[in-house]
Amino acid sequence: MGIVPVAGRHYPTSLGAFRSWFSSDADCLDYLEWLRWPDGFVCPDCGEWGGWRLGDGRFRCVGCRSCTSVTAGTIFDRTRTPLTVWFTACWLFATQKDGVSAQSVQRALDIGSYQTAWAMLHRLRSVLVRPGRERLTGTVEVDETFIGGEEPGLRGGRAKGKKSLVGVAVEVTAPKGLGRCRMAVLSDASAASLHPFVTAHVEPGTTVITDAWQGYRGIDELGYTRDRRSQRAARLRGDDPFELLPAVHRVASLAKRWLLGTHQGSVDDAHLQSYLDEFVFRFNRRTSRSRGMVLYRVLKLAVAHEPVRYRDLIANPEPKKNPPAGGAGWGHPPTLDRPPANRPWRAA
Repeated sequence: MGIVPVAGRHYPTSLGAFRSWFSSDADCLDYLEWLRWPDGFVCPDCGEWGGWRLGDGRFRCVGCRSCTSVTAGTIFDRTRTPLTVWFTACWLFATQKDGVSAQSVQRALDIGSYQTAWAMLHRLRSVLVRPGRERLTGTVEVDETFIGGEEPGLRGGRAKGKKSLVGVAVEVTAPKGLGRCRMAVLSDASAASLHPFVTAHVEPGTTVITDAWQGYRGIDELGYTRDRRSQRAARLRGDDPFELLPAVHRVASLAKRWLLGTHQGSVDDAHLQSYLDEFVFRFNRRTSRSRGMVLYRVLKLAVAHEPVRYRDLIANPEPKKNPPAGGAGWGHPPTLDRPPANRPWRAA
């Protein structure tokens, strides 16, 4: 069934409500079960509806007789971190306006291992791109920007150097409004990179505003209406060339400040795309009335996503060669279990 989430019934609206709803690992597991199978158990192996619960909490399918747990096949698969800790990390991740760093999660939840907190957040970032999400429509500005630390000798232009080239696409609405955005790391600024970026993130039939860079030549043959704006012509007219594409410049500036602020700029190139996915997820939900709704969306995506193993996350280089000093202990944190509470999402 298609559930229209209701505040206070399907997701908590405050920290106090969150603590009441998810006071034990059993509460968290029950909520994940409801998110994954709102109409009842459906076997992930054969797709058959119906089964029964075994004594160890797993489900047995009525069709193929296979057994599965609520967390199997999700990002919580085989986790040794208590679900109460996971849910608290998800709450911090979803409700903080500018997000949260791994070091902050480590300190807030008293997690001894920095790598554990780092991996938890990266697993959450990995689910934020919804399969089959709608592409941008209407009028869309497209441009590229460099993201990375200061590099001597690199002053503008499209020479990559040690920085990462990132494509940015932003919906614009009259007179100066911004809609959704998309960001992706590009290998270079050639047509071979820019054309796939546009087709992947912008719906055909859209008016695409670009600068005069030759890499965008030919996108009108792909079903788009190109509005070409020349920075050189703007300079000759005495206009500010940066005002030709104000939406993408604003979004790119916000992304850079977010990386420098929340994450202190310590983002490796190998993981930059996952951080961009998080920024896009937050930006596109900036008008959400309830941060609890964002928590609901994150957890719903998490139970629908396949497992993400630590070995899949540690692209070279590893997250931190010298991780920040944490607590005295190491390993996984203790559960945050509290007295049991009611389960509002089960209400009719």
